[in-house]
Amino acid sequence: MATQVVNTTSELIAKLQTLAPEQQQQVLDFVEFLMQKYAQPEKTQETLQQRLPDLNRGEIWMSDDFNDPLPDEFWMGEGEI
Repeated sequence: MATQVVNTTSELIAKLQTLAPEQQQQVLDFVEFLMQKYAQPEKTQETLQQRLPDLNRGEIWMSDDFNDPLPDEFWMGEGEI
């Protein structure tokens, strides 16, 4: 397997050297694209942070009439609620 990698690398370098500088730049751009496409995603702070249940318990409240239907005036844009 290692021999195949060396042969492939040597063949790639030999062919790359025959290209014009503009074409070499295109190859380099493509290699960088492939590296980004197949890069392993880095673990960010967000993915490492665990959620804590009940962290803000008692910090918010909900009105007792939260689930009550809204009056027709609300839907018609009439009057004040």
